[in-house]
Amino acid sequence: MTAFAIIVFIIGYSAIAFGHFLKLDKAAPALLTGVFCWTLYMLSGVEAEPAIEELLHHLSEIASILFFLLGAMTIVELIDSHDGFTIITDKIKTKSKVRLLWIISLLTFVTSALLDNLTTAIVMTSLCGKILNEKNDRLWFTGMIIIAANAGGAFSPLGDVTTTMLWIGGQITAKNIIVQLFFPSLAVCLVPLLILSPRFRGKTFTSPKGDKGIINRKDANTVLIAGVLLLLFVPVFKTLTHLPPFMGILLALGILWIIVAVIHSGKPKEEKKRLSVAHALQKVDSPSILFFLGILLAVSALQMFGVLKQMADFLNNSLGNDYAIGIALGLISSILDNVPLVAAVQNMYDLSTFPTDHPFWEFLALTTGTGGSAIIIGSAAGVAAMGIEKIDFGWYLRNISWLALAGFFAGILVFMGQVWLT
Repeated sequence: MTAFAIIVFIIGYSAIAFGHFLKLDKAAPALLTGVFCWTLYMLSGVEAEPAIEELLHHLSEIASILFFLLGAMTIVELIDSHDGFTIITDKIKTKSKVRLLWIISLLTFVTSALLDNLTTAIVMTSLCGKILNEKNDRLWFTGMIIIAANAGGAFSPLGDVTTTMLWIGGQITAKNIIVQLFFPSLAVCLVPLLILSPRFRGKTFTSPKGDKGIINRKDANTVLIAGVLLLLFVPVFKTLTHLPPFMGILLALGILWIIVAVIHSGKPKEEKKRLSVAHALQKVDSPSILFFLGILLAVSALQMFGVLKQMADFLNNSLGNDYAIGIALGLISSILDNVPLVAAVQNMYDLSTFPTDHPFWEFLALTTGTGGSAIIIGSAAGVAAMGIEKIDFGWYLRNISWLALAGFFAGILVFMGQVWLT
């Protein structure tokens, strides 16, 4: 049954990759792949009750990601519907595409470390949609946003799920991971940025004209400031309460919901409806959320079959080199979810083998955090951006993947250089 599950996963993944040619929404093959993989697991002779408990356990972990995604997207939609992004775009005075690319990329890198790569990718991709008229420009910028968001998240304990897992598991400490991975992560961002910059050199843009004046400027400022502060509060809430991030984003959404209801309480019914949270929820890209659900279900089924553990064991036995193992896991994380991969490695090595803040754990955080940029569905940030800008899997593979890999290996070289020097 394990072989059949792997075959189903490969077929489903191929259907997602060629969804543009098949004229099929990516959510459909993803959902089918997830359900079929778990069906095969249930038919493999396991006991039903424990298997269902495992399914529900994995579903709870997946749901936490999906609710976070839903909450963050809704907050961004609320800011957008209140012309909050117009306030930001009005502050950007440059008309040079290459300067804008640098501003957006570096801002994404820094913000991702403060928030997390998923939220940052949603916010910055939405912002680019308000600045750039041409679809092709937005695709290139979004590709760079995905790379920068994952790079910025890798060196922060709150920026990426895998770094957070290693932090909570005691494999790394917050201060040390920031110090050791800042420059390698910066290299992951800067190298693709330097390669891509000549494409836009000398080119200018004209921002789309919004419907200025429709939304009261005071209301727009209120929703923008409240939304940004609440997003920034999410990692603080997580640190203070130790509750998962989706609880923080739901708290933020609930507070913003009340704020929006209060500021529009005396307005006409149609205007209140257009600016409501309910309307923002309708605009959220639901197929992308279902797509993510299907992919993560499929990966969790492979985890139950023991495929990920076998893969980690195989890499350990065949490669036998810490750097080679880290690089391989980073590249595999662009196809499979990096969370179960890192969990498998955490179970393979205890702290007596690799103590806290050992370079192996730092290198693992770097590679699994940034390797997912190589394929658009290899990270939560990529999936979110894909849904917002409707990026084709093949287009990203042809145009962005090699840039992401260039940054990935540049970060590895910088990290290895740091270790060698120390």
